[in-house]
Formats: sequence, C-alpha cells, structure tokens
Amino acid sequence: MTTQTAPPPPAAAGPAARRLAAAVLLGPARRTALLTALCFAVTCAIGLQGWTSVSLGGFDLGIFDQGVRGYAHFGLPVSTLKSFHHEFPPGFSLLGDHFSPVLALLAPLYWIWDDPRSLIIGQSLLFAAGVPLIRRIAGYAFADAEPRTARRAADLAGLVHALGWPLLVAARVGFHEVAFAVPLTLLMLERGLARRYGTVLLAAGLLCCTKEDLGLMVAAYGLVLLLRTRRTGDRAGRRTGLGLLLGGPVASAAAITWLIPAMGGEPGYYWNYGSIGTDGGDALRNLLHDPFLLVQAAFDQPLKPLLLLWLFGTTLLLPLRSATVLCALPLLAERILSSNPNHWSIARHYDSLLWPVLLTAAIEVLGRLSATGRPERTVQRARRLGLGAAGIALVAAVPIGLLPLAVPSSWAPKTSEAALVRAAALIPDGASVEADNQIAPRLTARADVVLVDGTPRGREYVLTRGDKRSFPFKTDKEQAGRIQLLLAHGYRQLWAEDGVVLLHREGDQPVPGEHVPGPGDEPVQDEVPSDVGHNLFRG
Repeated sequence: MTTQTAPPPPAAAGPAARRLAAAVLLGPARRTALLTALCFAVTCAIGLQGWTSVSLGGFDLGIFDQGVRGYAHFGLPVSTLKSFHHEFPPGFSLLGDHFSPVLALLAPLYWIWDDPRSLIIGQSLLFAAGVPLIRRIAGYAFADAEPRTARRAADLAGLVHALGWPLLVAARVGFHEVAFAVPLTLLMLERGLARRYGTVLLAAGLLCCTKEDLGLMVAAYGLVLLLRTRRTGDRAGRRTGLGLLLGGPVASAAAITWLIPAMGGEPGYYWNYGSIGTDGGDALRNLLHDPFLLVQAAFDQPLKPLLLLWLFGTTLLLPLRSATVLCALPLLAERILSSNPNHWSIARHYDSLLWPVLLTAAIEVLGRLSATGRPERTVQRARRLGLGAAGIALVAAVPIGLLPLAVPSSWAPKTSEAALVRAAALIPDGASVEADNQIAPRLTARADVVLVDGTPRGREYVLTRGDKRSFPFKTDKEQAGRIQLLLAHGYRQLWAEDGVVLLHREGDQPVPGEHVPGPGDEPVQDEVPSDVGHNLFRG
C-alpha cells in the first residue's frame, strides 16, 4: 500500500486556486440541496419500507427506540429488550453496552413524534448531512484541476455518497448508533483539509462519544495529519495530529475500562478475538511472541479476504493511494480479526463506518491525478478511473437498495409478519409483553417489552410464532416447544393465526426456567447460528 500525501488544501494555495475552490464549494447550491434531498429520501424510504414490511426487529431498532426514549424523558437510555435478553443486572443502560452518549442528540425527535420511525428519519438526516461535506472535500481535492472537472467531480461525489451502497444497507437493517459516524467522520476529514482544527477536535470528540472503538479511527487520522504536515510549517496541524494520535486511544481505553462498566456493562463483553488472546493484554503479548498469529486470524475464513476484495475492488483500489485510508485500518482490523461471523459480510451496518473514509481517499487520489499540469494521459486515466469507480458504486446500489423500492410486494409484510401486527393490536397499552423480535418495535412505544427468547420471563402477554424461526431461537421447533410449555403452566391462548400465537397469563403458576435478571447475574452472548458467515451478501 502506498500512502502518498494529498496536495495542499486551498488555504495554502494561490489566489486562483482559492477562487476555484470557492466556486466549487459555494455553488451550485441547488445541486447540493437536490443531492442532499435524494440521499434523505432514498435512505428514509428504505427504512420505512422495512417498517411497513415488518422486517425491522427489536434487535436493533427496538433497543434504540427504548434507549432514546429514555433520553427524551431526561433519564438513562435503558432498554429491557437488551438487558433481559443478555441477562444484564439491574442498573444496566445502553451506555454499558456501547459508549454512545451522542444518541441523546436524537431525543428532540421524540418530542415531535414519539415513535420508533423517528430514528429512521433521524438516521436519514445524518446520512444526508454528508452530501455537502463530501462535495466540499471534492472541492479541496480538485482545487488544482480544470473548473469543469472540479464541478463534475463535486457533483459525482455527492451522488455516489447519496446512493452509496453502505448507507443503503445500513438503512435496510433499521437504525444503529454508528449513523452519527458518517457525517462526523466527513466533518473531521473536511475540516482537516480546510485546516480548521478546532472543528476537527470537536468532530473527533463526538466520534469518541459515538462508539467506544472510534477513538482508534481518531488516532489513525491523527497519524494522517502528522504525515501531511511533517514537511510544512503547519504547527497547528502537527499539534492537532499528535493530540488525536494520543487522545483517541486514551478515550477508547477510558470508555472500555471505566465508563462502560460504570453503567452496568461487562469489561471484555465484546471481545471476539479468542484466536489471538483472551483479552487485549494477552493478545498483545501473543502477537509480540508470534506475529504470524495476526495473519492466521485475518485469513482463517474465506469470507474475510472476500470482504477486503469487495471493499477495495469496488473502489478500483483508489483509496490505497491516499494516506486517509489509514483511518479505515482499525475498523477493518476489528472485523477481519473477529471470530464473530456477523462481522464478515456486507449485509449489516458496519460498512457505513468505512464509506466516508474510502470515498474521501478515492476523491483525494483522483484530484491529485487531475491537477492542472499533469500529462493529459494521466488526467484522462483519472477521469476513467473516477467514472468507473462511481459506476460500480451506483450499480451495486441498485440490487442492494434501490430495486426493492420499486417492487410493490417489498412494501407489504409476509403472511406471518402481518399476523404479528394483527395480534399486537390486541395487546392493551401499558401491558408487560414478551414479544417476537419482528414485532417488538411496534410495541415499545406503548408497552413494557422484552424479547421472547430461551428463558421465560413471566410477562402478562407472550406474542410469538411456532412455525417460523425468529431471533434468537435456532429452530422453529424451539419456539413451538416454548408455546406448549407456557400453555401447560398458567397461560391461555387468546389468539392464533398463520402460525402466530398470543398468550395471556391467567395466574401465578411458575413456569419452569422462569427468570428475571437480578444482581449478580453474568451477562451472556448469543450463539451465532451455523448458517451465518457463509455469504458475503447475507447476514
């Protein structure tokens, strides 16, 4: 991998370059507005399609709905869906799962519309906020190119971001806290190019409050700044880079070691790297003794190199020629070294974290190759590479997110999911419910909801299915067995249709295995089903 540094931003260029950059950045504003609206409309439509088709589950939309609703009522982000299922003790909040206090910024949406779909709208707004930022990044990168080339590059960059397949995938799976990372990463990178380091630090701080591991990406960007300012007189850039390089890992370590456990979390709960060590310290010792362990862990499953091939192949390897790609390395390492198969495919939200970095790095390379004074052959090659990479990204977006929007049947729930909706309507407001994962988000706004899982919780109502596997069960037979167990121990069937069953508890008869998390309980993790981790395009 070559990591050539980018050309100086317009702030360090001559008057002509600054005027060109201003023309690209400030106009045409109409195109920026249209592309921003396009990004919002498409990602929001995909999210709402998931809602109407009842394909968004309690994990994760219901969890975040409960958490943000807690913030909206000036409390902690408590989620019974998360805490009960994973057996976290009382006092646990989502800050003990991932350190994401930035979620509190979405609380005002619930003051306007107290509904889980507010999160879908909020996520789309966050994604759309990246459009003007990526256009500004293109303006800086193409400051030395011909004006027409610079304008086209800004337009194409905005379009590719707006319809970027990682954003469409993230919209398809509902909502996740990492939605904040998309505009915040772009803001950090864009302000770094503009040499506005105060805002760089603000964006970096907010990234550290988005997820505990993003401090590592912040540190990587600190290294990028140091590389780019090592031969210039930009002392502020060097100080900022050094601060990010040192402060990012400290922020991550503090969140993992102190802040998450203080909120009821379990240290090391998300450690999925048993092939290299039992914890971070053990892994470091093992790698110092045998560095080849890193290679073994990175290529022990076929899907891991395929993931790398997809990410960099679909961008025509362009990001590898920019130092900015270093920001993606910590996030990629987390997934490639992980033993959790959920991390290896592109069917989840993880690539939305990488998209701003990969897109920015590719734009920087193309801008450098398109600069005035470059041989015409190089400029033409850059144009072909840019159009090719953009074409691949836009073509990939069609089957991944755009095409289903045009299929009417994709907006309607299937038979089983439609039955879940009808059954949920029979549950009174304020009731305590054990709910199937797919219907849980429809109940979190008006009921006390936990997930139907392998442990009976003694709730007033149980809404589940007996003929179609739902998370976290491994087989539909387990679900059918749960229904029979409850019917034999104090529950009565109120409603049944299309495999969906609504049960009501009639007395105080205990159910074998019934348990509510209490003090001293040890959190547990889900066992990943055997059919996960074999397809790059399926979760």
